[in-house]
Amino acid sequence: MLAVPPLWLAIGAAGLLRPRSLRLSALWLFPLGAAAAFVLAAASLAELAEPAQSLVLPLGLPDLPFHLRLDPLARFFLFLLGAAAGGVSLFAAGYFRKGEGTAPGLLCLQYHVFLAGMAMVLLADDAYLFMVAWEVMALSSFFLVTTQHRIAAIRSAGFLYLLLAHLGAISILLCFGVLQGGGWQFTFDAMRQAHLATPWSSVAFGLAVLGFGAKAGLVPVHVWLPEAHPAAPSPVSALMSGVMLKTAVYGLLRVSLDLLPQPQWWWGLALLGLGLFGALFGVIFAAVQTDMKRLLAYSSIENLGIIFGGLGLVLLFAASGHPLMAALALSATLYHCLNHAFFKSLLFLATGAVLHATGERSLGKLGGLIHRMPWVAWLALIGTLAIAGLPPLNGFVSEWLLLQAFLFTPQLPQPFVNMLVPLGAAALVLSAALAAYVMVKFYGVIFLGQPREPALARAHDCGRLERIGLSWLAAGCIALGLLPVPMLALLDAVVRQLLGTGLGTLAPWWRLAPVAVERASYSPPLFLLVGGAVTLGAAWLVHRLYHGRVRRAAAWDCGFPLQNARMQDTAEGFGQPIRQIFEPYFRMQRELPAPDDPRPAYRVTVEDRFWGALYLPAAAAAQATARLVGKLQQGRIAVYLLYSFVTLLALLVFVL
Repeated sequence: MLAVPPLWLAIGAAGLLRPRSLRLSALWLFPLGAAAAFVLAAASLAELAEPAQSLVLPLGLPDLPFHLRLDPLARFFLFLLGAAAGGVSLFAAGYFRKGEGTAPGLLCLQYHVFLAGMAMVLLADDAYLFMVAWEVMALSSFFLVTTQHRIAAIRSAGFLYLLLAHLGAISILLCFGVLQGGGWQFTFDAMRQAHLATPWSSVAFGLAVLGFGAKAGLVPVHVWLPEAHPAAPSPVSALMSGVMLKTAVYGLLRVSLDLLPQPQWWWGLALLGLGLFGALFGVIFAAVQTDMKRLLAYSSIENLGIIFGGLGLVLLFAASGHPLMAALALSATLYHCLNHAFFKSLLFLATGAVLHATGERSLGKLGGLIHRMPWVAWLALIGTLAIAGLPPLNGFVSEWLLLQAFLFTPQLPQPFVNMLVPLGAAALVLSAALAAYVMVKFYGVIFLGQPREPALARAHDCGRLERIGLSWLAAGCIALGLLPVPMLALLDAVVRQLLGTGLGTLAPWWRLAPVAVERASYSPPLFLLVGGAVTLGAAWLVHRLYHGRVRRAAAWDCGFPLQNARMQDTAEGFGQPIRQIFEPYFRMQRELPAPDDPRPAYRVTVEDRFWGALYLPAAAAAQATARLVGKLQQGRIAVYLLYSFVTLLALLVFVL
């Protein structure tokens, strides 16, 4: 396990031997990186329940060596990293082309440094190594986002991502400073023994939420995500959404349930509110998008909001003395992390295949691709059904478990919190329903109906390595949906490490009953068998009773015989009801045509209100401050000597 990050670095460095050779990277290095990822996933899963292991490396600074730790929490997220990165790397081997921005060898280096950086974040056992690995992950992902750096919009998206990534890193660094409790030990063991007072614990928790929330796209520090994901190549978008966002979840879990003392109930309530608001915010904005990658980016905000809401529920239950319900909520949260890694990576890769085949990201210029790209269409359908939360796929399992935690919430000490928890359950259900609506739009507009552009007739299916990568991720969605009990049994080691108790035995393997069978249970194999039998039986009956007895004629066309692609519903049409219902969420600009325009067009631009309310004023203040500071640079030596003299006088006054 520990050998995989250095191996990734070596694979990336090998790309520099022939930086212009696409053949070396595509045929050898990316498949080798995928093999290393699968080894990491297998080893992490096999040792998930093993005791914690620590190691001190002879690297770092004097008296500040790098500390590593392998415990169930780190192993689980290493498994998530390896399982998702293996499929993405196989797809990337067939995806990248010559002439698309960064040279192939350099791109291979950045990609594998990114993987190694994420792995070292999960292995770090001291603040020094954690921050070094965090910066390596941020910088390498910045270069990957700006692969096509000749495009100004992509450079702008990359700089926005880098800015918010470093603001988050500063917050995390301050959090570690508070966790030291006034000492000079940077190891996580020293932080566990610091015994912070409650006010300082709350400060550390708030800084952790801000820092890790900025990396995870938690509203309102989410604005980089809808810009960076569409700008990056699709395999990079898949890694960032499916894996990198989970390193932020790992960091918050490590701080709140491992390094900090007993959590406070209001931590959970605040995080629950932020998470569920982010979930609704993300899915509502996803519903009105017309760019397929921006749609998936906002969907990531929704899913990370659900995960953070689940973590808030964990803290609320743990602080209120309900360990079993905390274990249920934590199991659901971890399971949704794993599920999201599979189905969101699958969907981002599918959009990459569509983008390569058509050259289009706009939903308004796609359609009917199921006939030209059957492999991509059928595999993307699995990811679409999974992210929509439909049984028997994996997305349903984690959302159903989290809903059980909401529905079976016991009496809490705070009366008003008891009234708010049902609202949380309603927000979760609304988010899940809107997510299904969004996925109908996503899949239907891209793959069904008729092509909206003549050029789509030249679209082609993805290559062999791309199909293998997509198939691996689709198989993960199916396996995690049909066999949740064995996976939850493995996750119990992580839950016990963080909470001291777990869900216990969930046998038999085919039935999931997290609390009690008489209260709620779910059997994915039985659902699949019964649902499949009913579907096949209904089809057989229809065939036997009605086949050959129906007169075939042209469909009634309402008196309009021109049935073409323009008769189909559009992405804007799907989003219009959401725009009307949730109009206060949006900042909309409407462009009306001129009265004498021979080709009138009506356009609506939907923008994020946080841009105008929070970020644009902050940018204006920063520019004003920069102009003010710039006036100090007079270009005259006498003025600079005066500054030095005044500084020296101030220091003398301070010392005396």
